[in-house]
Amino acid sequence: MYDLVSFVPAEHTERVLDAVFAAGAGRLGDYERCAFVVRGEGRFRPLSGADPFIGAAGRDERVTEDRIECVVPDDGVDAVLAALREAHPYEEPALYLHRIDERCLGTRR
Repeated sequence: MYDLVSFVPAEHTERVLDAVFAAGAGRLGDYERCAFVVRGEGRFRPLSGADPFIGAAGRDERVTEDRIECVVPDDGVDAVLAALREAHPYEEPALYLHRIDERCLGTRR
């Protein structure tokens, strides 16, 4: 199992979560659509040649974003990543995928 983390403009959070849940993320034992969401500020500067959803090349941007985290089963990683990229508004969404130590999962997966 993996922990998926990404950063989404706040107004797109539900759309991205719906997409990754539909692709198989967020199932833990007898629960589904499990996620952790926290609001913060994302910062970036698009480089020349970028086609940013927000901002312009060469200019620093600050955006209210949600950090979303959810679990992804081993056999669902490719589908969940594809769904996230399809639903995410950014040209290059930041995402992290961390393997979860099996001892953390308890007896009901």
